[in-house]
Amino acid sequence: MKIAILDDYQQVALDYGDWDALGAEIEVCTEHIADPDELVRRLAGAEVVVAMRERTKFPAELLARLPELKLLVSTGHRNAAIDLAAAARHGIVVSSTGYLAEPTAEHTWALILAAARNLPAELASMRAGGWQTGVGTGLHGKTLGLLGLGRLGAKVASIGQAFGMRTIAWSQHLTAEKAAEHGVTAVSKEDLFARSDVLSVHLVLSDRSRGLVGAAELSAMKPSAILVNTSRGPIVDQDALLDALRGERIGRAAIDVYDTEPLPADHPFRELPNVVLTPHIGYVTREVYEVFYGDAVADIAAFQRGEPIRVMTP
Repeated sequence: MKIAILDDYQQVALDYGDWDALGAEIEVCTEHIADPDELVRRLAGAEVVVAMRERTKFPAELLARLPELKLLVSTGHRNAAIDLAAAARHGIVVSSTGYLAEPTAEHTWALILAAARNLPAELASMRAGGWQTGVGTGLHGKTLGLLGLGRLGAKVASIGQAFGMRTIAWSQHLTAEKAAEHGVTAVSKEDLFARSDVLSVHLVLSDRSRGLVGAAELSAMKPSAILVNTSRGPIVDQDALLDALRGERIGRAAIDVYDTEPLPADHPFRELPNVVLTPHIGYVTREVYEVFYGDAVADIAAFQRGEPIRVMTP
């Protein structure tokens, strides 16, 4: 059996699972392969592919070009980049792994604090031999808005409460009772954007949420507000956000996720002084990788026994 592990940017995948126990040939791809033809070439002969989250897309047309693929393992418990119906048609089993929400909640707060205290500029000044460059913003008594109050949004809310922030939230089906369970006040979508000093996005990407944060929503925000996105890039209209940041109609953005990943080297986000950028590392911790790659090995071993586990269905 040949196994291909994709998008191992840090070259650590083999350190986080007992791959030797599988008795397989393993090829690790440490760079992102965006070109479909090159991806087909690199995956030739692989019966098993391990995909890291949604870094590599597996649409129907690509799956049709991988006749030897029998098992596709996706780290995490959902993957919008895999056409599950097409995989089923081609007889490809798709298995998932476990996940930990805490690291992304922690990283959300790393971004909030970095933006509020202008850390990128201060760190750069210190490296260059300088000293203070600006004035930060305190969080106590401010309003934290959650666009989505699921498991992750609720964790972010609880940390905001520990900072002494008021917490409000909106999503399409959020009720006042559900929000109150987390000490959060449910508000209208309009109020969420108008009242938030920090607005953090915690929705699953879908047709309903794609572009949900657009020009109208951004224009309703306070000129001092911080927008944080550790969910999925396309939930926020990229062009509208660039326009708002260039016009300084919101204070800052703190972003971990993008429409195109890896973020192109010449992307305008990289040039804006009022943006804090990280390279989609909200979930990239030792603890999460132990779950991802440990479960991936278990998925493959189960498939080898003819008893696949954690199977994802259309």
